[in-house]
Amino acid sequence: MIDKEERERRAKIIAESSSGIHPPLEAFYIHSLLYSAARSLEAFERYDHYKNSDVPASYLISTVQEAVGHAAALSRFFWPSPQGKKSEPYTRKLKEARGNRLRKAFKLDESSPLYNRELRNAWEHFDERLDMYLLEHEAGMFFPSCIVDSHELADDPVGHVFKLLDPEEECLVLMGCKYFFSPIRDEVSRIANDCLRYDKQGARLPYE
Repeated sequence: MIDKEERERRAKIIAESSSGIHPPLEAFYIHSLLYSAARSLEAFERYDHYKNSDVPASYLISTVQEAVGHAAALSRFFWPSPQGKKSEPYTRKLKEARGNRLRKAFKLDESSPLYNRELRNAWEHFDERLDMYLLEHEAGMFFPSCIVDSHELADDPVGHVFKLLDPEEECLVLMGCKYFFSPIRDEVSRIANDCLRYDKQGARLPYE
């Protein structure tokens, strides 16, 4: 195992000379992206299969939540967390360069549904958000169970919906926040197709 100084030295070289990804190792990123994208799409397909069946609301919601959770993991490759150790500036710079390299290769910008930080935080910090949700809402009607209905139910100022799925509008409501997942699914599908195409071309990312 290398020490911090050697890790920083290597990170500096790759961040400054290879745009965040050493070209011979691009396959690792392509396959990792494809894994998250494929898992997300597989969960969405299960949702499609069961959404018109007599299954519990909790199962449908957990399936969509699983799909969007993998999409959130995919998002981190393109928009990595800005946090990092102050003592390791080049490791942080490498992460930023890698995200920029992947966004260019997959033609992503801040208009992408995957850019939504709220989406990521909802899954990464679920326990903390649950704490805050329960602290901030002290009065009204609480609905802790899973619901399949119109997302407009979550607009009631005195009704606190924990988890709700609106199949017609393809909207998942989690602790009062709405996530319209059709655009997310389309973006994940596009990225998966690009990964497969790049893999067939020798597992290499395009350069401008």
